[in-house]
Amino acid sequence: MSQPTTYEIVIRGRVSARLLRPLLDDFTIDHASDGVTRLVGNMGDAAHLHGVLAHLTSVNIEVISIAPLDTAP
Repeated sequence: MSQPTTYEIVIRGRVSARLLRPLLDDFTIDHASDGVTRLVGNMGDAAHLHGVLAHLTSVNIEVISIAPLDTAP
């Protein structure tokens, strides 16, 4: 089984904790000063990532970018 991959998901605006509640256990959430919210967390597989994106879409949150983070030493 492969290791989880850490992803950064950048979304437009300062998103309330209420909308992100289902994601709070999986992500560190940073409301950046540049008007975006950054979510950083581990995804066990592609289905997990797709589920997160489906949730964001279902509450009309605009995803700006999705990027795997290099966690190699």
